[in-house]
Amino acid sequence: MSKPTHFSKNLRAWMDAFMHRSMRGWGHFAKNTGLSMPQFSILMQLRYRGTCSVSDISDRFDFSAAAASQLVDKLVQAGYLERAEDPTDRRAKLLSLSTKGEELINQGIEERHRWMDDLVGTLSLEDQKKVADALAILTKAAQQLEEKI
Repeated sequence: MSKPTHFSKNLRAWMDAFMHRSMRGWGHFAKNTGLSMPQFSILMQLRYRGTCSVSDISDRFDFSAAAASQLVDKLVQAGYLERAEDPTDRRAKLLSLSTKGEELINQGIEERHRWMDDLVGTLSLEDQKKVADALAILTKAAQQLEEKI
């Protein structure tokens, strides 16, 4: 592995700081709602990837089928998820976020955005422009890499 460049070191430092703050924030938010991080992660997957099955959740998070089923059952009972029959396989059920689940995730996203707004407020307008331009480049590159997966 090659030695990290100045750019790479700075990017890694930002990623570490952001991930630490983000995960800590999500953890506090989930705890305050009474959800475990695995339950909260399931809700997030459904928010960003859409409808899926219990086996998809089991595969995605490397849970046993029984553990995934228990987590999902609790989320359905709490009103955060809805189950529907899979139109391609009547034996299977598809999961989606309920309105309550969507509202909860949106509330969590707003909490995270508040921290980002506070962070932006510490930057000069000139630095905000530089960071915005750099993030646009990084976001485009990340999306292109994601498309290859």
